Amino acid sequence: MTQALPQQFEQFSEARRAGFLRAKQIKENGGRIAGTFCTFTPSEILDAAGFVSVSLCGTSGETIPAAEAHLPKNLCPLIKSSYGFAVSDKCPYTYFSDLIIGETTCDGKKKMYELLGDLKKVYTLHLPQGTDHDYALEMWLWELRRFIAFLEREYGVSVTPEKLRAAAVARNEERRARCGLMELQKLSPPPMRGHQLFKALEGAGFRFSHDEVVSSLTTLTRDVRAAYDRGERPFPDGVRRILVTGCPIGGVLDKTVGVLEEQGGAVVCFENCSGIKAACRMVDTDAEDILTAIAERYLRIGCPVMTPNPIRAEHLTQLAREYRADGVVEIVLPSCQPYGVESRQIRRLCGELGLPCLQLETDYSPADAGQLTTRLSAFLEML
Repeated sequence: MTQALPQQFEQFSEARRAGFLRAKQIKENGGRIAGTFCTFTPSEILDAAGFVSVSLCGTSGETIPAAEAHLPKNLCPLIKSSYGFAVSDKCPYTYFSDLIIGETTCDGKKKMYELLGDLKKVYTLHLPQGTDHDYALEMWLWELRRFIAFLEREYGVSVTPEKLRAAAVARNEERRARCGLMELQKLSPPPMRGHQLFKALEGAGFRFSHDEVVSSLTTLTRDVRAAYDRGERPFPDGVRRILVTGCPIGGVLDKTVGVLEEQGGAVVCFENCSGIKAACRMVDTDAEDILTAIAERYLRIGCPVMTPNPIRAEHLTQLAREYRADGVVEIVLPSCQPYGVESRQIRRLCGELGLPCLQLETDYSPADAGQLTTRLSAFLEML
């Protein structure tokens, strides 16, 4: 019997906590867990090496004081929270991880990974600084080959092209399932609250089974559409449709997206890392060289750590059109230099598209919640 939609969304919210027990069972059964922080981490390689990948905790201000005993206070809250969970032993996923994968996406994270290496085994992937140079793909391929060699040497595994291709097929299925759910928001009015959508996408990452992830997201997509066709609508006709872009927002979701929708807007698209940006790019599983296809897929993510970064602007333009956005809200975490500096370009792009743009800088503290409510309410009124 199909469950009611609110209960289904709650199941996805509970998936993170339920995943703690699953991680424990994986370890007890002799499995290996790789903790990750970034969408640049090539999941296909970890899958082919027999690791279970899990996104590590970093969305709460609770552990920041512990981190600030070792890290500068004027550092990005996402970095401090991530390190704080590890150093205070408050993230079960970090605790159970056999290996943590870092990446050179920003200077703060690079140096944080050095300290994290004192607590857990850490492998840091070195990204090219841009995608417009002839050697960028070759450099990234060299790095991925180095990563594979490390896994084979340290853990006695064999990462073959056949395993990589099978992993890419499975990961593509997951990405299509994620996109299928997100693309329902193109309907007018949208069938889901953005806050619910974000939590469902986040929760799906803690199920640890490709088949389960695809099945659960596909079922949710089907049932949301069925409820919509029955006339069940969380928003009225004419609701202001907002595209959200910027930094990872898990730690500020409630006081940004939650408040925006409480004030009468509807978030129809997340361009952020946890949303459509990382899900819409597929691996060419028919390519002769599957590792090259995997490398090319990750280089097309469009993150501001790349310079120049035309992919993000092109993608935002496409998303604004497809999701019929009435406005853009860009959320930037303090001391995040890549997103902070690129904000000017995003503001200019929105002007060219004729879209009002609100840029918010906020951290994990509740201190600015009232100010954010005022600004978001005024932005929606202006629309």
